[in-house]
Amino acid sequence: MILPEIDRAPLRRRRWRAIGVQVACLVITVFMLLPMVLIGLTAVSSPAALLEFPRPFIPSGFSADTLLAFIQATGTIPALGNSLLAGVYTVLLSLLVGAPAGYALARYAFRGKDIYQVFMLLARALPIVVLSVPLATLFLNAGVYDTVFAVTLLHTTLAMPTTVLISASVFVSVPTDVEEAARVFGCSRFEAARRVVFPLAAPGLAAASIFTFVLSWNEILGAAVITLGHRTLPAQVLASLGEAPQTYRFAGGFALILPALVFIFVMRRYLVNMWGTTLR
Repeated sequence: MILPEIDRAPLRRRRWRAIGVQVACLVITVFMLLPMVLIGLTAVSSPAALLEFPRPFIPSGFSADTLLAFIQATGTIPALGNSLLAGVYTVLLSLLVGAPAGYALARYAFRGKDIYQVFMLLARALPIVVLSVPLATLFLNAGVYDTVFAVTLLHTTLAMPTTVLISASVFVSVPTDVEEAARVFGCSRFEAARRVVFPLAAPGLAAASIFTFVLSWNEILGAAVITLGHRTLPAQVLASLGEAPQTYRFAGGFALILPALVFIFVMRRYLVNMWGTTLR
């Protein structure tokens, strides 16, 4: 008995499709990492290597002088502390307000729910200048202008829609049966949410905190408008670019991306767990 020939075309198409996806991921990764690598190499180059022309891909001389010049520049250390404080405070405030709001969106049905979610996104649709200028006037009248607290409020305003919507999608994925079982065993709704729902939603909340911290760290225009003597690091670098030497500019660019990368590296386990994968 002669068996019919196996059609291997679907298998080949699937294999080529998988190869195409891998190549696309590799291209996107290189596209995103190449500027970071170049900035990092330039930041650890010696001042003499920065003046070479044509400049090689791998610097001819490595030195910590470029980074030290940036760190020792006036205002760098205070600005770094302001950025870290603003980022941490923004994460805490966004989760404190946004996580319960996301839980309410996930567990309750109410009139105008869809319109409410769309309305929240309008805060991100507006240009930052539209928000920062009126907020600067408000902060001046309230006496909190040029403070880390003012920057935290601005960044929380920008991060809140993302935090609420991500939290809502995370809480939707937590089965209601688990929460109901906790209530059967004597927990109140608050205790069931605190002891059962929120621990299960921790990976998603950590992912939301990553987006919030990176948004706060990278935001520059609003911080430059509402601060003057207590600037964040991006605002400090922006204000110094006009008169700063070349070493300061490259080292400043590296200093702006490094803390965000470290924060993502620390929280990456929770970010991956959010999508159902576990890192060993």
